[in-house]
Amino acid sequence: MDQSQGPQIRFAARPQAGLIERIVFFVLGLVVLVAAFFFIGIALIAGAILAVVILLRFWWFKRKLRRTNEESYVEGEYRVVETVITDQRRSGE
Repeated sequence: MDQSQGPQIRFAARPQAGLIERIVFFVLGLVVLVAAFFFIGIALIAGAILAVVILLRFWWFKRKLRRTNEESYVEGEYRVVETVITDQRRSGE
């Protein structure tokens, strides 16, 4: 062995793929690409539907608040639980 050239690095290269193996890998890659395309398309459609539903909900809520603000009174029921006299001078007179 000749030491003047320095250390050598050897790579273990695998043999060249055959024609059938290349065709199989191409077909599998194509199937993955088509599946990814359809997945992205379905995800975009689902996102658009979700965005429309959220926007419709905000619009409905805003419309309901606008109708509530147009009315100048609030209806409700109440019951006096405990009566408290705050000014003792007036109650003794």
